[in-house]
Amino acid sequence: MTKIRAAITGVGAYLPEYRLTNDELSRMVDTSDEWIMQRIGIKERRILKEEGRAASFLGTEAVKELLQKTGTSADEIDLLICATITPDMPFPATANIIADKAGLHHAWSFDLNAACSGFIFALTTATQFIESGRYHKVIVVGAEKMSAITNYKDRTTCPLFGDAGTAVLLEPADEDVGVIDFINYANGMGRHYLHMKAGGSLLPASCETVKNNNHFIYQEGQTVFKYAVTGMADVTVEMMEKHHLSADDITWLVPHQANMRIIEATARRIGLDKNKVMVNIQKYGNTTAATIPLCLWEYEKQLRKGDQIILVAFGAGFTWGSVFLKWAYNGEMFA
Repeated sequence: MTKIRAAITGVGAYLPEYRLTNDELSRMVDTSDEWIMQRIGIKERRILKEEGRAASFLGTEAVKELLQKTGTSADEIDLLICATITPDMPFPATANIIADKAGLHHAWSFDLNAACSGFIFALTTATQFIESGRYHKVIVVGAEKMSAITNYKDRTTCPLFGDAGTAVLLEPADEDVGVIDFINYANGMGRHYLHMKAGGSLLPASCETVKNNNHFIYQEGQTVFKYAVTGMADVTVEMMEKHHLSADDITWLVPHQANMRIIEATARRIGLDKNKVMVNIQKYGNTTAATIPLCLWEYEKQLRKGDQIILVAFGAGFTWGSVFLKWAYNGEMFA
């Protein structure tokens, strides 16, 4: 019996209109365009500024675009998984809210928290449901309102993050396309170096936690950078060696968009030409769980059926992983 594969058959995205540029940031905090570009590679990032809108809005708009462009009815969707670390609220799951807003009345849904590895982990989770044969249409959402947990007085973290919503449709493949393999890792020691101190059961919200800015992203940048470079490069090499792939065999590398230096180091490690690396960090910054599908969405028209693609990410936890897939359609069909 031929194994069922899960194939990405469409990509949707939503980006807020507001662009927060480096020049504007330099008027908010002690930084500059030159400093940010040299160290991170980000020129601007999108920010969701409208009141009453959160991660579910970003995810819902991405799902609506996905359904419309693929000609898929909301009633056909069996399951929706939302990767996010900026949920609308601690409960219910943001996935539940997105499913309701997008009219997915026959789908069950849940959130997955793996920070910047969120899309990788959610995609591999969704793949299992397709491969089981029980589900035929699964949506994976990456939706983040990172501006809600960013301290715009902290020059080390505020240039990094942006807001975005993304969604991909997974369906069973009846030919040699789809997800071939995945390798995922986690190491809880990373919690010491990248986290949000308050707001959970360990340190519930209080006047003191708010006063101390404990509800914003905390990161020890140099340590995270070191682990991220090693983790992303190592897991990419591991995937390539497992499947006997050379740099010539890879059509595209799609790395998490956290830092241009990390992206370049990963590409160098596997000997991949920079023209084979998807990069849009300069326009959108780090949108956490949304970065990889945002690359797929932006580069979609360049993708061809059968393209061999490696997705790779590293995030808080620490979490990291890679997915090897063969693209399922010619992207120009959605032009």
